[in-house]
Amino acid sequence: MAKTNNLTESQEDYLEAIYHISQKKGAARAKDIAIRLDVRPSSVTGALRNLGTMKLINYTPYDLITLTDKGHTKAKEIVRRHQALRHFLVHVLGIEEQKADTAACRMEHAVPKDIIERLIQYDRFVTTCPKGCFTWKSGSGFTCRPDCNDPDCPHRTDS
Repeated sequence: MAKTNNLTESQEDYLEAIYHISQKKGAARAKDIAIRLDVRPSSVTGALRNLGTMKLINYTPYDLITLTDKGHTKAKEIVRRHQALRHFLVHVLGIEEQKADTAACRMEHAVPKDIIERLIQYDRFVTTCPKGCFTWKSGSGFTCRPDCNDPDCPHRTDS
């Protein structure tokens, strides 16, 4: 599977966990990460060393773990992919929230960035197009079909 960056799925999961824990607590501890990811503390230590070597986190054994600027950027990208996929699954496809969250977690590692961006555009369009009369137009994104005759459609063009 192609990656959107050079991180493994596991490394992405660690960055995402550190991001969420840091949002709540200001910084993460190895114990917090182990609990969140349901892994052994020894696994966390190895992953933290690798992420530290990659300059994605500030890591010193037995100390607080924080994201570097580079790590924060990567983590936000991972979280954004997860949220976009989850939102699409729940609000467009009607998938139950817990199931959608689990699926989004798996999908976020494999779905290319351009496809996620298209899903986000589709989601926005679907939620604002009153009759659902839209199509994808290469170069301009989702647009109303030529046969859209709803005068209240915010996407309609009278050309």
